[in-house]
Amino acid sequence: MVFDGVDLRNGKDINEVCAGCHGEFGQGGKEGEYPRLAGLPPAFIARQLDLFRDRKRTNLAMVESVDHRQLPDADVLDVSAYLAAIEIPSKLPPVDETAPGFNAYERLLASKRVVQIPRAAGDVEAGKGLYRRECASCHGSQGEGDAKDAVPFLAGQYTSYLWRQVPKYIAKGRIHDPSAPEEPELLASFADTDLQNIFAYLSILDD
Repeated sequence: MVFDGVDLRNGKDINEVCAGCHGEFGQGGKEGEYPRLAGLPPAFIARQLDLFRDRKRTNLAMVESVDHRQLPDADVLDVSAYLAAIEIPSKLPPVDETAPGFNAYERLLASKRVVQIPRAAGDVEAGKGLYRRECASCHGSQGEGDAKDAVPFLAGQYTSYLWRQVPKYIAKGRIHDPSAPEEPELLASFADTDLQNIFAYLSILDD
């Protein structure tokens, strides 16, 4: 996909529709009922929108919002690039609220961008070992993903959302590796305890 010449202003306008579920800044919402989109690789976001438009990835909320007439290819690229460029901190920087010039309203606005993943239950050290052995080569040593290869980050994504995707991948409702769609699903080889431990490890990486 080519993102040269995208219209970020148009992407921001399109995101007003997405914001009803995913938040004004793509931060997600309702503790992972709606995933974080901000900072995902633009090609990954665009591919998911293509799948939703073509009804190859099912989601009732998305079906109502996305089709080829409502969201042509240029708009897909624009909103994907816009969301990918949004930076979401995991915590607010410390400030002195008694200092001259402190602006409580600006602080409140900044807080809306923060996504802090609560620590998930599980054995963090066991999860760390599993993650580094099985997942890090694609998703990055710190779960940061890979923009060049359109691999999504896992650290900073809601644990409840990640859990909901597991059975979809195992059932091939979603394809884990688009370059090898016929390969056996990696997640099917993990016990629930293994996944719990991996997610526990991922949940601390944004601390």
